[in-house]
Amino acid sequence: MTKSENDNTKLPFVLSRLFTEFFNSEKASGFILIGCTVISLLIANSGLGEQYQQLWTSKMGGLTVAYWINDALMAVFFLLVGLEIERELYIGELSKIKNAMLPVMAAIGGMMIPALLHFTINAGSTTANGYAIPMATDIAFALGILSLAGKRVPPALKIFLTALAIMDDLGAIMIIAVFYTDSVSFINLFISLSIFVGLFIMGRYGVWRLVFYIIPGIAMWYFMFQSGVHATISGVLLAFAIPFGKGGESSLSYKLQHFLHKPVAYFIVPLFALANTGIRLQPGFYNELLSKNSLGIIAGLVIGKPLGILLFAWIAVKTKLSQLPGILNWKHITGAGLLAGIGFTMSIFITLLAFDDKLLVINSKIAILCASLIAAIAGLILIKNIKGPSISEEDDHTLP
Repeated sequence: MTKSENDNTKLPFVLSRLFTEFFNSEKASGFILIGCTVISLLIANSGLGEQYQQLWTSKMGGLTVAYWINDALMAVFFLLVGLEIERELYIGELSKIKNAMLPVMAAIGGMMIPALLHFTINAGSTTANGYAIPMATDIAFALGILSLAGKRVPPALKIFLTALAIMDDLGAIMIIAVFYTDSVSFINLFISLSIFVGLFIMGRYGVWRLVFYIIPGIAMWYFMFQSGVHATISGVLLAFAIPFGKGGESSLSYKLQHFLHKPVAYFIVPLFALANTGIRLQPGFYNELLSKNSLGIIAGLVIGKPLGILLFAWIAVKTKLSQLPGILNWKHITGAGLLAGIGFTMSIFITLLAFDDKLLVINSKIAILCASLIAAIAGLILIKNIKGPSISEEDDHTLP
């Protein structure tokens, strides 16, 4: 057997292991996120609340600690998301048009309907700019809650929800780049994009030393930051510049994705949660849940997400663009749609870009937490009560 044939034989195993690793890291990250959120809320509303807030607003290198987390460390999070998108597009669920159309169509519906609901409720008001808040899905939380259903979860459902969430993130990234940029320095943007083009060409000519991508990648982040376009976009661009090859274990993309799983899952995303969920609850805070913005967020995540995902997935199947994979049925798709309503990380991230008013940001975060909790409980209950054969441990760790 030739080396090329040997690599092709190993590829399904590599894919299975990498997907399982990704799923397990996101699952663990989901539980850690829950813990960090609870801890952050408890500290923020204790006697240490003021000092806790000051920790994140203290300056370091001219920027606040929270700013470094949200703009620098989260670029690494987006780098991992970009690497996962790249993998899915080249050799994953999104690499075959027939397979890809179901999560792609579902993701489109899962973005359009929530945004439309929020915009309709808030049309003509200053909070209409928050329409993108309920568009995104938190992969870590969604997969973490899905894992609680145990062997009731078909592997195909894990893959569908992962692909759906990845497409959601891609959509959110595009929204951030296009609609949440106030002013642009085209010189800095040109320099940043020129670095990306250079790295992309370098990757296609077979440069496989990671250091030759990371150092220019930092420069790309800096000029993107200076351009006014949100700097985290540079993380996604860097992911697509890094050579993918055949996607096997020798691939630079594979190695970096494998390396980043644990730092992102166990450090960066939990730190983001600690820095952004330390909400000091004021008396009567629950009254704000009835404001137009909060209602738009809750309706978008709890109703719009599952409705849009179910409707557009149904259209994809009925028009023969795709088909339901494996043993999945429409209850599974509805359950996944509900879990996709767990916005959290990306929703909070977009909130910070959409609004400048601190009180509005806090109320939006509360609405996101409430909506995510409702979506998580509803989705878990539905999936756990779907009748069907349980999944064996062997099947649970193998791609269909």
